[in-house]
Order: sequence, then structure tokens, then C-alpha cells
Amino acid sequence: MIENRNMILAIVLSVAILMGSEFIFKLLSPEPPPGEQVEQIQQAPGAPQTAPQAGAGNIPTPAPSGSTVPSAGPSPTIPGTASMASMVSSAESRAAILAKGGRIKIATPRLRGSIALKGGVIDDLLLADYRETLDPESANIVILTPKGLDDAYYAQFGWVPKGKFAVPTADTVWSANAAALTPEVPVTLSWDNGQGLTFKRTYAIDANFMFTVTQEVVNATGAPQSLHAYGLVSRHGTPETTGFYILHEGLLGVFNETLKEVDYEDLSEDGPTTQSSTGGWIGITDKYWLAALVPDQTTTANSRFLHSKQNGTDTYQVDYVGPALTAAAGGSVKSVNHMFVGAKEVKLLDGYEQELGIGRFDLAIDFGWFYFLTKPIFYALLWINNHVLNLGVAILLLTVGIKLLFFPLANKSYTSMSKMKKLQPKMTQIRERYGDDKMRMNQEMMDLYKKEKVNPASGFLPILIQIPVFFALYKVLFVTIEMRHAPFFGWIQDLSAPDPTNLFTLFGAIPWTPPEFMMIGIWPIIMGATMFLQQKLNPQPADPVQAKIFLFLPLFFTFLLARFPAGLVVYWAWNNLLSILQQWVIMRRMGMTGKEALQ
Repeated sequence: MIENRNMILAIVLSVAILMGSEFIFKLLSPEPPPGEQVEQIQQAPGAPQTAPQAGAGNIPTPAPSGSTVPSAGPSPTIPGTASMASMVSSAESRAAILAKGGRIKIATPRLRGSIALKGGVIDDLLLADYRETLDPESANIVILTPKGLDDAYYAQFGWVPKGKFAVPTADTVWSANAAALTPEVPVTLSWDNGQGLTFKRTYAIDANFMFTVTQEVVNATGAPQSLHAYGLVSRHGTPETTGFYILHEGLLGVFNETLKEVDYEDLSEDGPTTQSSTGGWIGITDKYWLAALVPDQTTTANSRFLHSKQNGTDTYQVDYVGPALTAAAGGSVKSVNHMFVGAKEVKLLDGYEQELGIGRFDLAIDFGWFYFLTKPIFYALLWINNHVLNLGVAILLLTVGIKLLFFPLANKSYTSMSKMKKLQPKMTQIRERYGDDKMRMNQEMMDLYKKEKVNPASGFLPILIQIPVFFALYKVLFVTIEMRHAPFFGWIQDLSAPDPTNLFTLFGAIPWTPPEFMMIGIWPIIMGATMFLQQKLNPQPADPVQAKIFLFLPLFFTFLLARFPAGLVVYWAWNNLLSILQQWVIMRRMGMTGKEALQ
């Protein structure tokens, strides 16, 4: 009875860890340090209005007293979630808005879009090498969207003055020195305020997704002028998210080496938050895409997460304001910052962290609490993939490597389980003899275990070994864009998506769409079959009720994992098969026949 309880406990624990570890860790996590406590932002008395409203009025910055930045405006839905009719309508509206006014074209190997000369806003950006579906003719992923659309999503930079002089606003029409922004050719926008100050903003971009934004003020007045540089990303409308607790989608940033994540719903309920940090970054993230502001890493910036209602639409904004900079009379002053808009590729983010000194930029990817395990597994998969050129094969080979790493431990466990299997007849005799005296029966069982040197909880160990690796691999498949649309073989053309086949349609022979829980593909069936076979090799419960529970578990896991990423199901089935082979060899060496092993 004891070994059966242990086995059931192991299975229950494995499911609990699989389905709830992230949630449990968050519940148990300590309160944030004082530097991360939420603060309500109050309107500074007499604060000057420096930029046009995006909605109900300017919101003071958490930085210098009396300074302001534009308020949050509305935000877009995630690409690919709209209906075809609304997509066509949106495309037409987008085209109409983009046709108005002057624009600077953005043309890089990986980004296409434009910058509006009115306001100097970056509000039109799509990814040239990512599409919404596996169809090579499907639409490119759109990230930034112009104001005027329900799903507007844009980045804006500017200055907050410390005196009474005009600064560029969202209505300012800039002049440009070039018609297109490319990795080879930066673009400089210029505007004269008519009061002796000339504002210049230079946009440069690399071959990937990083913008460098250099703002300069040339002071031709007879007195020094002080101002603060700011940047913001504004998103209109609450985007559709996956809604899965192990993945953060919303506002986030790193402040003083600490990651802070804020969900859309929490921000709308709790109100704005402020942070002061030297270095770090702040942005808005989707599952695979990120728009992030990177202030000067050597200075202290004040940043905010904001929410407001604009004409009934939820709007979200992240922004920062830098320290006061003074342009001497007859001199100038510059502020150099960066902005990332693109796909959250792990190696690329790590490269920017090293190249630009952006602290913990890789935390834009939600590696979770198993970060220490998830990221190494990811890089191990990439390394293997560089040699085999197939991420599915890389998963299989990584599984073999993990099995070899833990081979001595698992071998000891399987040997003990095999001894338990051989002891089944004696254990049955003890149950039959002392079934009415539970205490005596347990004592006899323990004496038998000691005599035969068997650990009844040995079957728990392989599960404990598998769970962290399983969960870390699940994270890799679920959150990293490198797994998105990565093919395996045959019908598995996207390892990050569930197996597209379905038993209940006879794999396409019956033209109907069953409920979600009945979407059971070929690989989940293979996984369930290997789990059933592995269970047959383990010591079987003598209690009929427990035996039925164990018999049901492979079916339960088949349904449970059927809608998980196909790569994860492939891993689980392959891992089961390797465990079966290892356990079978051990049993044969101990003199057990095939029939005895499967009884």
C-alpha cells in the first residue's frame, strides 16, 4: 500500500508541477523591494502643457517637477486575430492614413515601414521575414500602426522644456535630409522653433531591429536652455493575448537589474506605476514581438506604466524621461537613446545586451522561474540544430543527451523498480495473509523491502528528474520564436503548435470539427501508448481501485497533452520510449521474461 500511495503522490505532484508551478511560485514570491512599490502619480501644480493630448489631458512625468509628456493613446490587437473582413477594412484605413502627409520610408533587410514627418512618429512597421501563418503568401506580421486606427501602436520621442519656449509636439511637421532610412543611411529631421532653438532628431537603424535615436538641440539664444529628453510607446486597445498563466504579455521593463511585469488588466485596475533606474529598459511585449525603449544606460531615467480611457478605448503607454540637459548659449546638447521593435530572438537580444550594455535584455522573453534551466536547454537545442538542421531531431538528440547525463541515477532507480516487480508475488501473499491488519501488513512489507534492499519510492525519482526538464522544454517551445513554424517531419510543420491530425475525424476522413478536448493527434496517441507500456513495466498496485486509476492515467495524459506544442509531445513520447528500453534491458538482465515484465 505504501508504494502505491507514493506512486500516486508522484503522479499527482507531476501534474501539479506541470500545470501549476509558475502560479505557485508567483504566489510564494516575496513582496517587491521598496524601489518597485506602486506609486500614484499626481499632477504637478501649474505644470506646463508641452505636447498635444492623445486623449483626456497631459500626464505629469515622474521625473522633474512640472514636466510633462504626451498622455497614453489607444492600442492595437495582435496581428492575425482579426476577421478577414476587419483585416481588409483595417488595411484600407491604414493605407489611407499612410497616404496622408509626408513620410520617410524605412527599408532594411528585416523591417519595412515609414516615419511620419508630422510629429516624427515611428508608427508604421512590419516584419519582412515573419508571416502570420505557414503559408508563404500570408501577410507579414505588423507591429506598429498609425494614429487614427483603433489599434494604433506607435513610438514617439521629444523634449520636455524647463523654461517657456516651444518644443516639437505631435503636430510639428519636420523637414528631413533623406527620403529613406536604411542601415547604411540615417535620417535627420530638423525643426526651428523660431525662438533661437533648432531641434534635430536623427534616426539610425541596424540590419535587425534596433533603432538609435539621437536628439539634439542647437541653442542660438543668448542664454542657456534646459530640457529633458523623453520617449514613449503607446498602444490603443487591449490586445488579444494567449491568456496562459506561464506567459506574460503586457507591459514590462528592467529597472535596477530587476524585472517588472504588469498585465493589462492589473494596470487598468491598479493605476499608473513609476520607477527610477540607472540603465535598464521598458516596453510592451506580445508572445513573440516586442517594442522597447532603451534610455541612455549611463544616466538615471524615470519611467512609467500608464493606462487611461480614450473615448471608451483602453490605452496603454510606457515612457521614460531623462535627466535635465542644458544647452549653453551658442552651444548644443544631445541625448542618445535606443528603441527595439521586432521579434524576440534570443541570440539577438543577448547580442544587444553585450553590444549596448542593456541590462538583462533577454528577460523580454518569459523564460520563467526555471530560467537557469530553460535558457541552457534552448541554447543546447540551437547548437544541435546547427548540425542537424531540424529542431525536431535536435529535441530527440537532446533527450538522448539528458538520458545519458542522468543514466546512473535512473539505472539505480529502474533496478530497484525491477526488484519490486519480482517481489510482486510475495507482496501479494502478505496482503492476502494480513489484509485485515493494516499495521501488521505494512510492517511485513517494510521488513520485506529491507531484506531485499528495495526502495518502494524508487519510481518517484525518474519522474522528479523528468519534470523540470519537461517544463523547461515546454517553456522553450512555447515562448521562443525560434520554435515558431519550425518543421519536424511529415505532418508536423510547426513544433510550437499542437499536432494538426485528429483521431476523431479519422485523420481527415470525416469532414467535421470536434470540440477542442477531442482534438487528439497521432503523436499524442503515440505518447499515450508509450506511457501505457512504461506503466506495465512498473510494479502494479494490488488494490483494484488503484489499478484502475493507474490504467486511466495514460488516457488522461493523452487528452491533457494533446493540445500542447507538438515538439513537447514528441519529446515526451521519445523520452518514454528510451525509458522503456532502459527498463526492459535491466529486467532482462535480472532474469525476468518478457511475460513477467509486462504482468
